[in-house]
Amino acid sequence: MPLRDRWPRTWPLQPVPRLPWARQEPTYRDAKPSLIEAALKRAEARPSGNWFVFTASRDVRADRPYGFSVAGVELVAWRDPAGSLLVAPGACPHLGAPMALGSVDGDGLLCRWHGLRVDGRACHPAFDDGVLAWVRLDRLGGEEPLPEPVVPARPTGGVDSVARLDGVCEPRDIIANRLDPWHGSWFHPYSFTRLTVLSAPDEVDVAEEDDRFLVSVTFRVAPSLGVPVEAEFTCPDPRTIVMRITDGEGVGSVVETHATPLGPGRDGRPRTAVIEAVVAASSRPGFAVARAAAPVLRPLMRHTAARLWKDDLAYAERRYRLRSEGWPRR
Repeated sequence: MPLRDRWPRTWPLQPVPRLPWARQEPTYRDAKPSLIEAALKRAEARPSGNWFVFTASRDVRADRPYGFSVAGVELVAWRDPAGSLLVAPGACPHLGAPMALGSVDGDGLLCRWHGLRVDGRACHPAFDDGVLAWVRLDRLGGEEPLPEPVVPARPTGGVDSVARLDGVCEPRDIIANRLDPWHGSWFHPYSFTRLTVLSAPDEVDVAEEDDRFLVSVTFRVAPSLGVPVEAEFTCPDPRTIVMRITDGEGVGSVVETHATPLGPGRDGRPRTAVIEAVVAASSRPGFAVARAAAPVLRPLMRHTAARLWKDDLAYAERRYRLRSEGWPRR
């Protein structure tokens, strides 16, 4: 009897039949450009309340400022003595010095050029959801402001990690990449196999609860071992797509992909940051060991996310370039 026939079905790791890459079932017929574009347009129509993810919560500390930009707007973040997140303009109002090189002073920042103090009264609305840090930029977003960002539900007691990569594209190219689950086992055979899109939303007249992609996929752990799950992909706001495991090992675990515009580069082309948060959880008793080992696991989780996004950014960047060149040409 083959080993896979004797393998316990209750184990999270399952044998993966070896299938040559070129012998997979083609998915291009199902991955209709019009269907992906319709899903993208529905996502872009959802409100963001002018909130933008800018980094992992743990990156912003109380002992030094954190400088960053959103859509060309220079900003700086820090924490007050109570640990609250504060975000202010990145240029000193006196002579434009970089406040990211300043010094934290209580709930304020001291400029290193002339000692001008910027405090919380000069701040933009900010939000810390425990995994990611957000800033609200009403002039940039141009929408009706929301008091808090639309944060997807996450499992409690999970292990989280945050990875970031920057690409030459627009946020819509990042979201469109994730709204194409059909490319998974073709483009990422080192991570995914046996991927089937079980259901996809229609192009028109889609109810909110039906606006999701449901997939069955096996995450590779080794060439001949993997973890089979079912997962859904949804867009809670225009710049976020969430993959949530709905059946199998780690039910409730999420991968949140946030696309934050950075503004044009020196070449005039847009830059976008992919900020991806993974929150993994399991009901198995042994998961307590994973929580205890979180500091060791996080770099491994970031490495896995970065490997995927190295490929997917090439996908997104090419999508942007072709679109900017007017492709497909009629």
